[in-house]
Amino acid sequence: MKLTPAIQDFILHWGDMGTKWGVNRSVAQVHALLHLSPTAMTADEICEALNLARSNVSTALKELQSLKLVSASRELGERRDRFHSIRDMFDLAHAVVESRRAREFAPTIEALSRVAEEAAHDDTPERIRTRMNETLDTMQMFDGWYTDVARLPRGVQLAALKLGAKVARFLPKSG
Repeated sequence: MKLTPAIQDFILHWGDMGTKWGVNRSVAQVHALLHLSPTAMTADEICEALNLARSNVSTALKELQSLKLVSASRELGERRDRFHSIRDMFDLAHAVVESRRAREFAPTIEALSRVAEEAAHDDTPERIRTRMNETLDTMQMFDGWYTDVARLPRGVQLAALKLGAKVARFLPKSG
C-alpha cells in the first residue's frame, strides 16, 4: 500500500491518539494502517509500510487481536496470516468502547465499591464517605446507562445517536 502524505498524517495522528488512550504508539499506527487498507495485510507488508521491526509489528498485532480490533485470516494456499481491522465503523466504535470499559471503567467501579465498603467500617469521616459513594453511584449510573443502550438493537442505537442533542428540546430546562 502506497502511503500518501494524507495517509501518513492519518497514521501519525492515530498513533498520537493511541498514546493518549493508553495504547502504544506503534500499536495504534498498525491499527490505523489496517483500518485504512482496502485489503488484509501480512505482517511483512505492515513492517514495510510503517518501517517497523517485525517484533514490534508482531507484538502490536497480538495486542490488537486481544482488544478485538484486528482479526487474522488466511487465503487458500498461503501460509502467512493476513490481518484486517473491523470494517464497519459502528462495530469498531463499539469494540473500542467495550475494550476501554473492560480495561478502565469496570475495574474502577470495582475498586470504588471496595473502598466505599472499607470506608463504612473504618474511621473515614462521613463527608468523605458521602463523596466516595456519590462518585461510585455516578459511575454505576453511567455504566448502567451504557450497558442498557448497548443491548438495544443497532438500528435503535443509530437512531438515538442521530437524534443526539435534539432530545434536549423536549426536556425541562434546569435553572
